[in-house]
Amino acid sequence: MSNDTQGTSSRRKFLGMAGLMGAGAVLSGCANVIATQPPKPTKPDLDAAIFNFALNLEYLEAAFYLAAVGRLNELTPHGGDLSQIILPAGFNGTDGVGIPGLSANVRNMAQEIADDELAHVKVIRSVLKTAAVNQPTLDLGPAFLAAGEAASDGKITNFNPYANELFFLHGAFIFEDVGVTAYKGAARLLVDDSEGGNLENAAGILAIEAYHSGAIRHALYLRRDEQAVAGLTVAQVVQAISNLRDAVDGPTDLDQGIVPTQSGNPSFLRANASNLIPADANAIAFSRTPRQVANIVLLDTTGKAAKGGFFPNGLKGDFSKLGLGA
Repeated sequence: MSNDTQGTSSRRKFLGMAGLMGAGAVLSGCANVIATQPPKPTKPDLDAAIFNFALNLEYLEAAFYLAAVGRLNELTPHGGDLSQIILPAGFNGTDGVGIPGLSANVRNMAQEIADDELAHVKVIRSVLKTAAVNQPTLDLGPAFLAAGEAASDGKITNFNPYANELFFLHGAFIFEDVGVTAYKGAARLLVDDSEGGNLENAAGILAIEAYHSGAIRHALYLRRDEQAVAGLTVAQVVQAISNLRDAVDGPTDLDQGIVPTQSGNPSFLRANASNLIPADANAIAFSRTPRQVANIVLLDTTGKAAKGGFFPNGLKGDFSKLGLGA
């Protein structure tokens, strides 16, 4: 071997060793950086409180839809109590028919959503086991009257969601968008992110609530120009409900009707389109905190109420760690 070859070989060995040493130093430096990073703060485990809060809402939705198709008694074996459900006079929700005169399409949709909401009650109760709360007192009568009057500045004086198909769809609209935003807002608070765990289950329920919301909004949009009540079109009643939700859920202006040009919708909506999918400018569903959700279902403008609206005796459970009164 020549001296030149030996020299080249030596230089290669030296450079190789230097490279390894340099890599080691870099890795060592990275290890030091990683070791000095502060640990991520541990989230409090609020999963049980969040799911019991959701269970209250699911009882409300299940009761609403089951009554609409005359199957309200099916809630009883799953924590339900028919004696604690207030319905409009003359309507019992257990006759196997429910709302008279529903079209086949709307009845089929109502049956499907009723099945889904009852299934949500069952699955949440199975997750919570003995910690699951039973159904609270639910108002599906006078609360709708109050919501109708508040939304329309007194123009709608007899809002009964079980009186006819159109009122039923408007009643459903009150709840469905709220469910979507409630689950979206709660997602970041959940701790159990294991496969098949609480976060995954909540995401799955959120998706189903979003399907329900889209179906109800689409059904109303197809009838948007029909006269509904008190000289208001379907689109105007929907917008009035949307504006009421916006008025009670806090200072943000997030809620949306089905026709972009109606007053009260955000400016980024395209004027010559429908608005079947309420979302922000990035097409992301918006969130509500438990307090904002409570404001809507309690029909509360103070942000402090513990009972009222659709829950005349309040929600069942201790939700003080979610920002609500115990």
